[in-house]
Amino acid sequence: MAKGETKVVVYEKPTCSTCRQVKRALTEKGVDFTCVNYIEEPLSAKELKQLLQQAGLRPQDALRTKEVAYREHVAGKDLTDDQLIQIMAEHSELLQRPIVVRGNKAVLARPVDKLAELGIG
Repeated sequence: MAKGETKVVVYEKPTCSTCRQVKRALTEKGVDFTCVNYIEEPLSAKELKQLLQQAGLRPQDALRTKEVAYREHVAGKDLTDDQLIQIMAEHSELLQRPIVVRGNKAVLARPVDKLAELGIG
């Protein structure tokens, strides 16, 4: 990484096609990045809350609603943001992906052009 360059972290699920597109775009732009497979290395509620704050997202904005865990634990319930974050931490498949962090800012990189919000592109 060049001096003064900010570390980039991609929170991903390796089998996700959008995650692969983001990694390809970063590689093509010569961006050095690390990946975190949050399915195998789940984020704690505290880490998830911080990540969402960095991205300016509410938990509902980053929720995958087509997952079984959504129907079982979220659908039809009146949950607070903290309750929703806790459920998302316990069921990592509920988190939209990929989330890309650069410095103290993050974006939900759907679509890939959202990387431009981090000054990448």
